[in-house]
Amino acid sequence: MAMFNEIYQRLTGIILKPGKTWDQLSLQEEEHDMFLSRFMYPLMGFVALSAFLGILFTRKEFDFEVALKITIRTLVSVAGGFFLGAYFLNEVWKSVFKQPNNAVLCRFFVGYSSSLMFVLNIVTALLPEFFFLQLFVLYTVYMIWEGSAIFMKVKEEARLKFTVFASFIVIVTPFVIEQALRMLMPGFRV
Repeated sequence: MAMFNEIYQRLTGIILKPGKTWDQLSLQEEEHDMFLSRFMYPLMGFVALSAFLGILFTRKEFDFEVALKITIRTLVSVAGGFFLGAYFLNEVWKSVFKQPNNAVLCRFFVGYSSSLMFVLNIVTALLPEFFFLQLFVLYTVYMIWEGSAIFMKVKEEARLKFTVFASFIVIVTPFVIEQALRMLMPGFRV
């Protein structure tokens, strides 16, 4: 139960008070494996579970096959978006910003920056009539702006450039993966 409380505290902190939370996160020494197993993987699981339950509660007839397809598509797009987004950010970090290779730092940053998108995925899966809440994904740009200087230690003159690159990567990567799954695998078009 403590893990779920910790996830809740981090989510509300990074969404409601991103500056303060980025500052706290930059000061604490968290192991990469703990970050994945106690924050990212459970959060991805919640997103997948909400996709499954969303089909269960929002459709007139429950179709296990459709629910499973949507759950798989959601899980692959969220997990792939996280790992591929972290990889892309690390490549931009090295090549554009001339910083040393730091894949772990980029995973932390992409994971925490994606928090709002995970919450929005959960809410819109369970309550599809609130699809308009997806507009709040743009708040991710502000969260990234706040974290760029505090967590990633980006210099002020490069902060806007970093925010544009990171925002594009964090927001677009899961979307592209989901669309690719729909196009390349006709069975996932539901």
